[in-house]
Amino acid sequence: MGRVGSALDDAAAESFNSLIKVEYIHRRQLASRADARLKIATWITGFYNPRRRHSAAGGLPSEEFERTIAEARERHDQKDLMVQRGPCMPALA
Repeated sequence: MGRVGSALDDAAAESFNSLIKVEYIHRRQLASRADARLKIATWITGFYNPRRRHSAAGGLPSEEFERTIAEARERHDQKDLMVQRGPCMPALA
């Protein structure tokens, strides 16, 4: 992401908005705002399938990749805590 006011500031959001308009909204008749919200939410859920494998995540599904990242962060945080406490201080319960 770029800095506020730069050309790259909203690039990801603009790309998503363009995609949903081209791929979904302009191809359908939506009866009401409520209908549009429901159908768009359903499309997003189907398009961004959390079980689909992603090349940017090393071929892992997004849920598994995020879980791996969270576990790695937790291990890193625990390691930092051990370094900060030092070997003589007791662990907190």
